Amino acid sequence: MLELGCATGDLLAALRPAVGVGVDFSESMIDIARRQHPHLQFTVADFENPEWTHQVQGPFDYVVMVDTIGSLDDCQAALELLHPLCERHTRVIIAYYAYFWDPLLRLAERVGLKMPTEAQTVLSTDDIGGLLGLADFQVIQREWRQLIPLRLGGIGSLINRFLGTLPVLRRFSLRNFVVGRSLRQAGTDLHSATVVVPCRNERGNIEPALQRMPRFCRDIEIIFVEGHSRDGTYEEAQRVRDRYGGDWDIKVLQQDGVGKADAVFKGFDHARGDVLMILDADLSVPPEQLSKFWAAIVSGKCEYVHGTRLVYPMEEQAMRFLNLLANWAFSVMFTWLLNRRFTDTLCGTKVLRRSDYLRLKANRGYFGEFDPFGDFDLIFGAAKLGLQTVEIPIRYASRSYGETQISRFRHGWMLLKMVAFAYRKLKAF
Repeated sequence: MLELGCATGDLLAALRPAVGVGVDFSESMIDIARRQHPHLQFTVADFENPEWTHQVQGPFDYVVMVDTIGSLDDCQAALELLHPLCERHTRVIIAYYAYFWDPLLRLAERVGLKMPTEAQTVLSTDDIGGLLGLADFQVIQREWRQLIPLRLGGIGSLINRFLGTLPVLRRFSLRNFVVGRSLRQAGTDLHSATVVVPCRNERGNIEPALQRMPRFCRDIEIIFVEGHSRDGTYEEAQRVRDRYGGDWDIKVLQQDGVGKADAVFKGFDHARGDVLMILDADLSVPPEQLSKFWAAIVSGKCEYVHGTRLVYPMEEQAMRFLNLLANWAFSVMFTWLLNRRFTDTLCGTKVLRRSDYLRLKANRGYFGEFDPFGDFDLIFGAAKLGLQTVEIPIRYASRSYGETQISRFRHGWMLLKMVAFAYRKLKAF
């Protein structure tokens, strides 16, 4: 982790990085930082001077700027200097204060409630996002925190935790955050893909899934993961593998547990492709659409691709009314929880890099491993990693074989509990 404008290094130390580097132009501040935090590295430098990047050894996972950007003479130029210190997964986190708090902060300085600071440029989250864009950084997320900057015997903390994160109210917070990633380091080194097809009682859809599969890249692996079917799905998957094995790289697995999530993650764990894709065996998301998902992620414009069935008109009877209503409700909740727009959280088609899945897998326990479908596991995990997310609209088709595996009420209640759990982890922490 790299902190620019680290002062005495207290924040950097509190974040407990494995390797922490602080940069500040004040020699006296850096002297204090070195004495108080000898396990961290500190450098005296002006990070608007292009030469400073040679004084630190990157790249870094995170670059943090807290209340610093407003003191720069040329914010865009300073941000552009960060690219050589970034990799694809590096996140630049800029923390600043809301501009309408400025009069109160100045008053607090005069009465001795706040340390005096020099006048800074007033910047909103939109301003900071615009500067990042001009410097070839892509804004991934924005967040607002600390509605009341006083403890008030614990009341202030409770208000900040439970009320300060609510829509509308959060925009009045003192503190705001903007997270970005380097587009110059986005990387397009993707050459192969694995399509995981979880299938339970989908015998009639196995061969059509393969026949309709587009050749969207040169190296495609297809893994059917069968879930203890009663209609001979496993045997059909083996037959299709044997018949088409000369033209396709096909694997057939049986899941160990139950539920779609168990099948998907087993397929992911056995995959060899640079990119991992999920295609539901009901074929309600047309396999032909996978070309769009591949094009999106290989372009480097995004890191997690999510299908949405709720943009284009769908076929009649493709989704029952209560399911449609539930999808809409979950999309509203997720948009608020994750501070990024989601129109369809339960679409089964999702795409991400295998390297990001391995990082996501290592953190799955953070949200609790009780999602039967894996949808929320992947969405929450991608959000926690700060992956740039896009939705791709697809035309949702009705089933031609079999019946849905979803219990609207039992599974809906389970998903609501997951939303409540995620709220505690993402908002009320």
